[in-house]
Amino acid sequence: MSGGLSGSEAAPLPPDFAKRILVTGGAGFIASHVVVSLVEKHPNYMIINLDKGDICEPSFVKELFEAEKFDIVLHFAAQTHVDLSFWHKLEFNYVNVYGTCILVGAAYEANVEKFIYVSTDEVYGGSYNKEFDESSSKKPSNPYAASKAAAECIVQSYWERYQFPVVITRSSNVYGPHQFPEKVIPKFISRLQQNRKCCIHGSGLQRRNFLYASDVVEAFLTVMKKGQPGEIYNIGTSFEMSIAQLAKELIHLIKNTSSEAETEYWMDYVKDRPTNDLGYPMNSGKMHSLGWRPKVPWNEGIKKTIEWYQENFHNWKNAEKALEPFPVAEESV
Repeated sequence: MSGGLSGSEAAPLPPDFAKRILVTGGAGFIASHVVVSLVEKHPNYMIINLDKGDICEPSFVKELFEAEKFDIVLHFAAQTHVDLSFWHKLEFNYVNVYGTCILVGAAYEANVEKFIYVSTDEVYGGSYNKEFDESSSKKPSNPYAASKAAAECIVQSYWERYQFPVVITRSSNVYGPHQFPEKVIPKFISRLQQNRKCCIHGSGLQRRNFLYASDVVEAFLTVMKKGQPGEIYNIGTSFEMSIAQLAKELIHLIKNTSSEAETEYWMDYVKDRPTNDLGYPMNSGKMHSLGWRPKVPWNEGIKKTIEWYQENFHNWKNAEKALEPFPVAEESV
């Protein structure tokens, strides 16, 4: 979405940097974990977090690239809430498609050495029994996924036309500390911790693959160093469960239920969104060939996540609104 320059301007900078890296949307959930990891592991890198300016403003973006001389761009900034995308289609396309067009164009003009576009498994459109690889067709079924698929095409065109070194990633559902509770895992955790029921869309049989935050961070650092220009990489995990089963596991962990009836009490089935994909099983063999595999087991990752929300939920502004079963549509476009 955009940004002021976070953190880099306050202190004197070393005269030389091994790499100068732009992270868009760096205050968001996944990107913030990436920024922290980059700062900790690479003190000789200059990291600029662009999060409260406007990637859709061509002159601002052009001036930024001219001034900072970036080597690598990690483009995370996007509108990401699937439910909201049905109500705010134009805003999602403006930020996700037009904003990406402006950014990749500026990166090309500035001759950066690698442009990494962060996409999503949702571009595949969903399946129970078909495992997607990077050559699988894109069949997005909601406005958010469609905007990400369109942005992918724009980014990929810079490789096809100019051999500009772009890389595209598609990751499974990421969970962990710091995720705003509009997404399913933090929403269920936070509702249960407030003695409210899990609100399950539709049948709850939709399956999702869940990847812990630190694992996806390592994947992005791997792609940054080893990802090949023009390639697409699935960042996936074989661990999956249905949304209904996810609710049951969280209820058991947080409410210590001992019977099926007790567990069912905390499950509230609500209407489904207009479309809800069955699942996104992905083959991540290309990432494995780069030396990356997920390491954090579910039991460990979900325990850390539950503990973090227990201690930190109260620090969020407007978080209560995010716990509703569906976002409030202020304006339909």
